[in-house]
Amino acid sequence: MDMIRLKSSGCYNTSMHKSILVPGLLLVLSLASCTTVGTPDSVAILESQEKEGADFVEELASPTLNQTPTQIPTAVPTATATPGPSPTPAPATYFYFEEGVNPLTGLSVSDPSVLNRRPVMIKVSNWPREGRPHAGLTSADLVFEYFIGYQMNRFLAVYYGEDAGVVGPVRSGRLVDAQLAQLYQGLLAYGNADPQVDEVLFEVLGERSLTFNALPCPPMCGESTHSATGVFADSGALTAYARENGIDNSPPDLRGMYFQSEPPVGDASGLKLRVEYANFSIMEWRYDPEIGNYQLWEEFDREGVLEMGLMTDRNNDKAVAFENVIVMYAEYLEYAPSLHDIVLQGAQGYQPALLFRDGRVNYATWRAPETERPIVFETPDGEPLPLKPGRTWVVIMGQSSSTTQPAGGEWTIYFDL
Repeated sequence: MDMIRLKSSGCYNTSMHKSILVPGLLLVLSLASCTTVGTPDSVAILESQEKEGADFVEELASPTLNQTPTQIPTAVPTATATPGPSPTPAPATYFYFEEGVNPLTGLSVSDPSVLNRRPVMIKVSNWPREGRPHAGLTSADLVFEYFIGYQMNRFLAVYYGEDAGVVGPVRSGRLVDAQLAQLYQGLLAYGNADPQVDEVLFEVLGERSLTFNALPCPPMCGESTHSATGVFADSGALTAYARENGIDNSPPDLRGMYFQSEPPVGDASGLKLRVEYANFSIMEWRYDPEIGNYQLWEEFDREGVLEMGLMTDRNNDKAVAFENVIVMYAEYLEYAPSLHDIVLQGAQGYQPALLFRDGRVNYATWRAPETERPIVFETPDGEPLPLKPGRTWVVIMGQSSSTTQPAGGEWTIYFDL
């Protein structure tokens, strides 16, 4: 029987990390249904029923850098991932979209004039748990999720075809935000940042780097610069602020994604995706065949017992659900336990990815062939990856993450740098 060796499912840390819990926080959330989290403290070996999926990820993944940088860069790092076995990438294919079609979703918008601007990219906190349920995620075209240290994650929500009057809780900027905001040519709104990170964000983005302490209310309102759960943004008001203050808000070329209503055959069943940063920090996507999208479930503490609950948007009480969920495997650069960057613009060759859509998994690749155009997702053969028209959630996992399939249609990924 095929076996895949895993790390402990307790806390997946490097030598520079500490394993910590967030004590005393209880998520108060109306839940449609709940299940007890069943992750054991330690898992040495798990069986894989479809080992080829894990093999694909391992085959394309490039090795990480042998040395960890000791100083934070003054701009986007020049270090690049070691090329994998894939051939030199061909020029990317960019598809034209009809007027009024959002290139980030493949869907027509009711008011085409809303696309006459830059995307608004807002940092959204996932920790502490008392900041949940989030506000505004159901209105985002794209959401990027990545590791921020100490077994926790954070989101970068992208608003282009639709706005949300309340987005948050808004938290601090990170180094990788400079690359993402450059790739998608957006306005970056965040609560605060480490002074060195702030310097990098401003150097790369200039006046498109919008911080809470430099903005009026609206477009960003809250308690204090360092509030963990009390700062919220208005994506439409951020667009208006940019225009009123002479910040370049001309619409960029956002072509790079490919949409197709008819689903591809897929390489394997993909009914559930579970992402574990630790046994207390879990994201889970469950496919709803009636609606045709993936709903987000997260862990919460019920009287000392961790359970999984369906996440809703506090703005409208709708389930947080996306048509596409993409897992990107990328190289993390660690400067401190809670200070990382991710090699996106400098990644060489084809990097591995997984696409979950319509209840199936499609093996895929990603690359960023241009510094100021969106990430390109392709099939292993180099053809454009057919995303389902709609919204996309992108999880950026480390190259050492363990990808397993513990049951038919179920995938579990344990984060590791």
